[in-house]
Amino acid sequence: MSLKDTITDDMKTYMREKNQIALDTVRMLRSDIKNVEINNRPAGELDDEGVLKVIASSVKKRRDAASQYRDAGRPELAEKEELEITFLEKYMPAQMGEEEIRKIVAEAAEGVDVSDKKNFGAVMKKVMEKTKNKADGKLVNELVKAVFDGNN
Repeated sequence: MSLKDTITDDMKTYMREKNQIALDTVRMLRSDIKNVEINNRPAGELDDEGVLKVIASSVKKRRDAASQYRDAGRPELAEKEELEITFLEKYMPAQMGEEEIRKIVAEAAEGVDVSDKKNFGAVMKKVMEKTKNKADGKLVNELVKAVFDGNN
């Protein structure tokens, strides 16, 4: 069963359960997926990898929104965003731990002149290829920066 089919089945389940927050979240996700498919015509429907990118983007948007709501003194809205994130993360692959990411960063930085900031993009690209959809890009960026700053 494809990831899109799983999302559709979950939406039906949430309808039966009358779980409105989960239902709204999954409906928004399906809408985001459909919008990407429309914008990428004539490529057609997204495969599981494409759907994962849309989910990761949705999770990132909600994390940013939750952070902004907290900064604005609106914890109830931040909690709603965080609850939606829990429903979306169910479709994501298991996330890597910080130590595992550090190892990948160290491997990617081997043989690279980390004193030259021009190499940052090359190392970042190698790390992101290995951690695709399994690690938060912000955390990866911080860990790669630490290597280039000499704080590994």
